Amino acid sequence: MTAPTAGQRLAVAVDAPQHSGLDRPLDYLSEQALAPGTLVRVPFGKREVLGVVWDTGADAPAESMALRGIVEHFGALPPLPAAWRSLVEFAAGYYQRGVGELALAVLPAALRDLDAAALERRLKRLRKKIAPPAAPAPAEQASLRPLTEAQSAALDALRAQAAAEPPGVSLLHGVTGSGKTEVYLREAQRVLDGGRQALVLVPEINLTPQLEARFAERFPNRRIVSLHSGLTPAQRLAHWLQALLGEADLVLGTRMAVFAPLPRLGLIVVDEEHDASYKQQDGARYSARDLAVLRGRLERAPVILGSATPSLETWHNALPIADGGAGRYRRLVLAGRVGGGGLPRVRLLDMNQVPREQQRASALAPALMQAIAERIARGEQSLLLLNRRGYSPVLHCLDCSWKSGCPHCSAWRVFHKGDRTLRCHHCGFTERVPRACPDCGNADIQPLGRGTERLEEQLAQALPGARVARLDADTTRHAGALAAGLARVHAGEVDVLVGTQMVAKGHDFRRVTLVAAVQPDAALFSSDFRAPERLFALLLQAAGRAGRDAAHAAASEMWVQTWHPQHALFAALDRHDSEAYAHSQLAERRQAGLPPYAHLALLRADARTQEAARAWLDAAAALGSEAAAAAGVVLYPSVPTPMQRVADVERAQLLIECAARPPLQRFLAGWLPQLQGLKTPRVMRWAIDVDPLAI
Repeated sequence: MTAPTAGQRLAVAVDAPQHSGLDRPLDYLSEQALAPGTLVRVPFGKREVLGVVWDTGADAPAESMALRGIVEHFGALPPLPAAWRSLVEFAAGYYQRGVGELALAVLPAALRDLDAAALERRLKRLRKKIAPPAAPAPAEQASLRPLTEAQSAALDALRAQAAAEPPGVSLLHGVTGSGKTEVYLREAQRVLDGGRQALVLVPEINLTPQLEARFAERFPNRRIVSLHSGLTPAQRLAHWLQALLGEADLVLGTRMAVFAPLPRLGLIVVDEEHDASYKQQDGARYSARDLAVLRGRLERAPVILGSATPSLETWHNALPIADGGAGRYRRLVLAGRVGGGGLPRVRLLDMNQVPREQQRASALAPALMQAIAERIARGEQSLLLLNRRGYSPVLHCLDCSWKSGCPHCSAWRVFHKGDRTLRCHHCGFTERVPRACPDCGNADIQPLGRGTERLEEQLAQALPGARVARLDADTTRHAGALAAGLARVHAGEVDVLVGTQMVAKGHDFRRVTLVAAVQPDAALFSSDFRAPERLFALLLQAAGRAGRDAAHAAASEMWVQTWHPQHALFAALDRHDSEAYAHSQLAERRQAGLPPYAHLALLRADARTQEAARAWLDAAAALGSEAAAAAGVVLYPSVPTPMQRVADVERAQLLIECAARPPLQRFLAGWLPQLQGLKTPRVMRWAIDVDPLAI
């Protein structure tokens, strides 16, 4: 659409509440022509809010319309690109949210508090602060690490793919330590030398500084900015402005960065594409990985999805049609580690063979404890993975069986010994540990189970003189704590590192030769059909932290303490065979009619009582039952969510299933306006989650 002439109305996307039903841009008057993508301030109710001039709108003369005028426009900024608006438009439609709601949610929050004059002053300060970078020079080939044969082949294929029309998507499937990051760096170099920008996505904040350091070292004369929730509002705004203005050559960030406005985008990389962190879990529940693929198509930029354990959806897309796949992606394989080192040997430790007395005394079997002691004696490091923080998951009374439940959630309060508290990890409710059982007065209340805090304590007692450290959400709460902890590990100041999944992926620990998974069995029998897939990925990623230095690779080991050593998942882990495991899981999914062979959505409702939440869902199902049957959509009965109550709010969900995506989308688009008018039974809030990861 061309820019509107003066005196015509403009369509402006504003952040309207979902329940308002205002899911499309609203019309306003403008005294001057404003191009789509221009940021404006407009009256909305009794407030003035930030908005974005959108591409849709009527062409009727404004003089005949009783419309309110815009307050001002942000003329110091270029309009948001057309491809950015198309991405937001698609995401809003697919994930069933309002265009304005999503568009404003992905803009820096600091923009909402600025008027045009304040933004112009901010831009002037930013331009003074940013020193012009030195003239970039092509990377000196002599200073670069030699490529392996597999890396060279992958780069040749990526360059051929980039020259194709359209460039398409490549799955870079490389074992841990195979040099996927080097492939990203070389491709980024090619794109930057061509005068374009690169976008690199990582799943978690704690991986961003490490990758940022790698890119900064390789591209010292390029401007690199990061976008993630760990930035202050001012930092995020400054980095976002550099991206929009074309000043940033490289943008690295978490899922929010997929919406970074980049006028010269030439490459998108999604590292660890399998990670569930790419799925937003509140508001507009989008998948940054899937939107990155769409954005590559919109901007004709190649997309690289990298992983040692690709998600089953990505596997399916990379399989040829002849093999039962979708044939949409090209798969590139890095089968060996850089330097020729082997993958760690997997040792399954059958806990059924460990005497009960020893299990009660320590979380680690004697054989594993001995292996760790041997590593310490050789000056090597060990990493223990226990995906449960705190000292103990629950306290209980030996006399009356009281347990430390949370009064506000369907969960136990976790015992934290360091500050002697019982803390709910869902609502945050915290109390001091009682001196005696609250129910019967018994003073003998004991911890049940183990968390990272208790494992750290037991290791320190069993290995006198060993330097034991812990990294989890409790020890990294303060700014800089995570970076300081990782620096100690890299410097060799830690013998044994205990941590949750935050230490199991992405880190290049050169001295670690032993990794152990302490309690991984719970996910094997979860009601969530994706739980085994996530467990396999986590264990294989954790195993990849061992033996990354080729000199120590032969002696590296991955220990798994399990009660089910014969499980097929551990057999695939023993062979480091993610391909065979993916094929077996896809066969099961096909037989069961589960994604990627079916398409799902969840309707969630929160209320003061479980009965009210489920009654609302049942009423919603009744409203849509006729249309669902006509579209081939199945509406399952409402059920409580796995975590039924959080912070005194009862939660329930209704599963929606269809064999194909288009009829599901059409059904949802017609159903949601009906739900907005559904007032009784009364609920606090409701939301649709398309392509849910947690069921």
